[in-house]
Amino acid sequence: MTDVPVDNAAASARTSAPESLTLAEEEELRSELAKVEEEIGTLRQVLAAKERHCGELKRKLGLTPLDGLKQNLSKSWHDVQVSNAYVKTSEKLGEWNEKVTQSDLYLSASNTLEDWNEKLTQSEAYKKTQETLSQAGQKTSAALSNVGSVISRKLGDMRNSATFKSFEDRVGTIKSRVVGSRENSTDGLHSPPGAGDKPPQDNAPF
Repeated sequence: MTDVPVDNAAASARTSAPESLTLAEEEELRSELAKVEEEIGTLRQVLAAKERHCGELKRKLGLTPLDGLKQNLSKSWHDVQVSNAYVKTSEKLGEWNEKVTQSDLYLSASNTLEDWNEKLTQSEAYKKTQETLSQAGQKTSAALSNVGSVISRKLGDMRNSATFKSFEDRVGTIKSRVVGSRENSTDGLHSPPGAGDKPPQDNAPF
């Protein structure tokens, strides 16, 4: 391998200027390119600073990324609605809808459906079906009412039966005994010992 001089490599890597440009014009263009690149870098720094400031303001306001996404979607949808393509499409759909609803085929089909509906509601089968459903509803309501009445009557008969009254009497007797035994035990606890005895005589010698 042969060594390649550095100056020759840099010269070959550099894009040669068109032959139509003079050396002065080339230097002027390069100077302008450097200025533009410097301005681009400055603008990027300014944009980054603005984005950081925007993020801090959103954080202080309590806005989350989801809120930003919703806002962007709303703005995008609004832009779509006001766009020429959307407006033209809406107008075309409105025109097609008007043409379809005013067409003879649509009017004939609508009239035919109305006639079928009228004939169906006026038919004997439809009326019988409605009457059957109405009678079934009335019978169901009456059956439920009868069930409630029977249950209430059975409960009343049970309460008035001799067995139920005997059970109530037994419960009352047990309750009276329990209450009486508690009262007797309470009186025995509170009465002072030897309350009915005579006081002892003092036999001590003088």
